[in-house]
Amino acid sequence: MNGVGIVFKRELLSYVSTSLAYLFTVIFLVLSGIFTFYLGHFFERGQADLEAFFNYIPWLFVVLVPALTMRLWAEERSTGTIELLLTLPVQPFVWVLGKFMAAWVYLAGALALTTPFWFTVNYLGDPDNGAILAGYIGSWFMAGGFLALGSMFSAATKNQVIAFILTLVVCFLLVASGFPMVQDFFSAWAPNEVLDLVADLSFFRHFEAISRGVIDLRDVLYFGSIIVLGVWATAHLVKRTASN
Repeated sequence: MNGVGIVFKRELLSYVSTSLAYLFTVIFLVLSGIFTFYLGHFFERGQADLEAFFNYIPWLFVVLVPALTMRLWAEERSTGTIELLLTLPVQPFVWVLGKFMAAWVYLAGALALTTPFWFTVNYLGDPDNGAILAGYIGSWFMAGGFLALGSMFSAATKNQVIAFILTLVVCFLLVASGFPMVQDFFSAWAPNEVLDLVADLSFFRHFEAISRGVIDLRDVLYFGSIIVLGVWATAHLVKRTASN
């Protein structure tokens, strides 16, 4: 785990020292504010909560997280630095886990910067702070799921654009599969087992329950499974690159 800590610090410092990370953070905060207070009709609704913020944040992650993850491994492969990294006395899994943890902590920092929204609703009313805290925890777990998938697709190709598109499409499908429009499409011809499977795969369905303040172990295990599977697949792909 010591090796993971070294890689984690190296990668986290790279986020702090690059303008791209600051640009990502600014875009995330601006869009979060627009969706929460303008498109979410916060003041017209007259309710002191962050329902609009948590309704839109899956869609923000669908677009922004692939932009963050596309360079995790695709850049290392296209520039050839991955061969140099893999000659060091560090296992591929250590590199993968260190990079993933750094990106996940970076996203936790971006989420933390939206806490002024939380302070605002407390100033204006009497919100359910437990539900809001659960929403933030669920957002972080969901971000981890997106990150793990993005890391996997980034490790599968040298092309950052392809990594971005693959992650975007898969994450979009995983979020949209829980919406009534998609459910209605499958209900017209598919058996109930398929319908339930499609709904169970939805990021939004599992996140929605947590954002209401209900932390079900099944939802936590769902996101945990996506993270473990994505990190494992990334390590496998990086290890295969090392052996070629």
